[in-house]
Amino acid sequence: MHMADALLAPAVAGAMYVASGAAAGVSIKKLKEDDNTQKLPTMAVTAAVVFAGQMINYTIPGTGSSGHMCGGMLLTALLGPFAGFLSMIVVLAIQCLFFADGGLMALGANIWNMAFYGCFVGYYLIWKPIIHSKWFGEGKSALRSRIIVASILGCVITLQLGAFSVVLETSLSGITELPFGAFLALMQPIHLAIGLVEGLITAAVLCFVFESRPEMLMDVDEVGVPLEAKRSLNSTVAILAIVALVVGGGLSLFASGNPDGLEWALFGNADGGYSTNMGLDEENFGVESSVAEKAESVQEKTSFLPDYAFPDSESAVGTSVSGIVGAAMVAALAVLISIAGKFFRKKNNA
Repeated sequence: MHMADALLAPAVAGAMYVASGAAAGVSIKKLKEDDNTQKLPTMAVTAAVVFAGQMINYTIPGTGSSGHMCGGMLLTALLGPFAGFLSMIVVLAIQCLFFADGGLMALGANIWNMAFYGCFVGYYLIWKPIIHSKWFGEGKSALRSRIIVASILGCVITLQLGAFSVVLETSLSGITELPFGAFLALMQPIHLAIGLVEGLITAAVLCFVFESRPEMLMDVDEVGVPLEAKRSLNSTVAILAIVALVVGGGLSLFASGNPDGLEWALFGNADGGYSTNMGLDEENFGVESSVAEKAESVQEKTSFLPDYAFPDSESAVGTSVSGIVGAAMVAALAVLISIAGKFFRKKNNA
């Protein structure tokens, strides 16, 4: 769902930067107020898992399209909405600047569409109410069922909101080649399927954490269910780190070559024998602006592994290196942000 700069007018892109910046400011304030030191290993490894997971495009059968996880629900369930949102910003910013994934001018919109809904709507309206509910009764198995339902519903609903925002933002940008109704009719169903798959993946990861170290999940220790950890925190974090490395450095080589949901809606997949959908020219579409041109020039200078590959090379090694390096960068920056929050919190207290 990473938007390119050509899909946005500068005014719309600027408004989305303001909206995402405001949410980030609130999140930083909360991070400064709360002690998240014990979450440092979890914050690092889950951000790395999300980065690696976003490299894996899974085929949506019968459509000619593919999807990849956003990760907002996964992060908010493990870190809470504020730390989760900042971790998603780290993932999206590194993808944008160093891997040229998503436009720099569109970064504010991508943060809103892919992070805000998953972290804030996903937590406050879906995860927390369902975990604290009495669905499926009492006991550990009932709580596990609520985790699964919250994961799937959360991913489906928040991806639907993100997809709708993409359509709304392009409409407000005045891109006449994308009539609102037709674009909406393509975006919502394909992202429903993508959200279902992401929900199952998220549920599987969170159930592993629930069985291994249940206190790592938000709110589960507040529902009064006796829970016992099967693994130490260090071993659980280590397993997740290994997953991030294996997915980013190995499984990413087997990602689907079909266009993702947004690209599929815009350009179709005629080469694969499927519909052309909106039928836009992939080399010449959307709006042009001096702001977008400047943003593109910045990306050309900062992206040392554009499109998750070595420049001017088709070697598969570039994809593996991108997955490992990107996951490490995301983990390191997520930790630095949390440490900075701790520093400023101590300074304020002093």
